[in-house]
Amino acid sequence: MKTLKNTLLLAFLFVAVQVSAQTDKETTAKLVDAKTLVFNATTALPMANMDLNKVMARFPGGQGAGAIQLSGSQYQLIIAKDSVEAYLPYYGRAFSANIGSTDSGIKFKSKDFTYKTDKKKKGGWLITIKPKDVKDVQTLTLSVGEKGYAVLNVTSTYRQPIAFNGFISEPAAPSNNTPAK
Repeated sequence: MKTLKNTLLLAFLFVAVQVSAQTDKETTAKLVDAKTLVFNATTALPMANMDLNKVMARFPGGQGAGAIQLSGSQYQLIIAKDSVEAYLPYYGRAFSANIGSTDSGIKFKSKDFTYKTDKKKKGGWLITIKPKDVKDVQTLTLSVGEKGYAVLNVTSTYRQPIAFNGFISEPAAPSNNTPAK
């Protein structure tokens, strides 16, 4: 009975994510060509290692399989023509620590970066971003499918690599709700 419940819950979540994530080819192509998009992370895939699997197996419902579902927060990579901003979690091993910092995620804003787009043979795009003014992150590689699904690989200088599954969307329009004085 418990297996049936888990299977139905997993199927429902898969359908819900699939419906909310899909975009059409034209919208996806427009976002990639405009170099203005938001990657919304739904799953973190840390580099598989035994220590992380042991920890994950101790969480309620944890399987220790290495995939971590991200819910409740907006973990994103925001790409604009003049900036790249990341707010992503990090799970894995760091090879050196930032002294005095209590922040362990992948959080930065870059104004100096390279952006390269390559069209894949079987459809989709490969976007490579290399921030020049961020100390820890070397490369962000975003593989985008035609329907908007994407995989983000983050290569760092002082940490193990990590990947994220998710989808792309249009950036939110800036609100003009400034309070009147």
